[in-house]
Amino acid sequence: MKKLLKFELLKIRDNRKLKKKVLLICGSINQTTQMHQIGENLKEEYECYYTPYYGSGYINMLVEMGYLNFSILGKKMGEKTLKYLIENNLSIDIRGEDNEYDLVFTCSDLVVPKNIRHSRIILIQEGMTDPENFFYYMVRYFSFPRWIASTSTTGLSDAYDLFFVASEGYRDLFLKKGVKPYKIKVTGIPNFDNVRQYTENNFPYKDYVMVATSDCRETFKYENRKKTIMDALKIADGRQLLFKFHPNENHSRAAREVEKYAPGAIHFSEGNTNHMIANSSVLITKFSTVVFTGIALGKEVYSDFDIEFLKRLTPIQNGGKSAENIAGMVKSHMYRSMTAANTLLTGYRQALSTH
Repeated sequence: MKKLLKFELLKIRDNRKLKKKVLLICGSINQTTQMHQIGENLKEEYECYYTPYYGSGYINMLVEMGYLNFSILGKKMGEKTLKYLIENNLSIDIRGEDNEYDLVFTCSDLVVPKNIRHSRIILIQEGMTDPENFFYYMVRYFSFPRWIASTSTTGLSDAYDLFFVASEGYRDLFLKKGVKPYKIKVTGIPNFDNVRQYTENNFPYKDYVMVATSDCRETFKYENRKKTIMDALKIADGRQLLFKFHPNENHSRAAREVEKYAPGAIHFSEGNTNHMIANSSVLITKFSTVVFTGIALGKEVYSDFDIEFLKRLTPIQNGGKSAENIAGMVKSHMYRSMTAANTLLTGYRQALSTH
């Protein structure tokens, strides 16, 4: 009994040391910059390491075979993330293999790698979640892997300690899907919590009708792009049209389609989407988080989602404090965990003293 208690005592002490290291799992550039902002608010107290998004088991086999190149697991997205991490001189631990982590931040729980399942996981909502479709219900009721339903199943892993979300509207949506109430914290999300800042920019065009396209076709969802373009022409009614292509879509194909069906329209594959939205008069989207930027800026907005529904979901505007708020809540959570560990240590000491 005495040897067992001593072993448990040493294990708790070791775990306390491991809590000083934090792994932040990134994804798209939007997700990566969100993690970077959170890490900046943690670095005074924790060693922060970053990695591109990754999986384990058969997921890795699918990645190597190229079947998941359309996603944040793909090599193309991973290379962009890694380039960002290097350019910003951040500490990198690919796949979290070089350290043991007690605390892990992730941009998505559609895949939970095996090597972090023993850790405390913090889930951050990236942005808009996909609508619930056939695959969503296959995940909910027939235990299909979450990733086949894309972001509609965000939060359903229940593998995390805390889940930080954009708004009260999103909190209600995740609760309806079965997420545990005590795990959800409404803080706003980085990159979408201070849209007024985007009105100060040097983008040369103004007062146009903007179309922010989707990557539906690249993620195996249906889109009639010709219809999308023709609908945009109708809404524009002679006004200048500007297309900003989704980072994940086939840009050369998208450009050909715009030039064929909307000659005279401007189109961009690169550039700051939020600045373009800020300078627009009208924003047209399908399933894109940037619709929230348009709504928060008071633009005339068109979407495949119901606009009133989107207004309820729109991220809270807190002047860019979301990353700080998230970091503060996590620090408090870890402090409470340490206090609980200390209480357990005291109990072990008392048990040792009586044996």
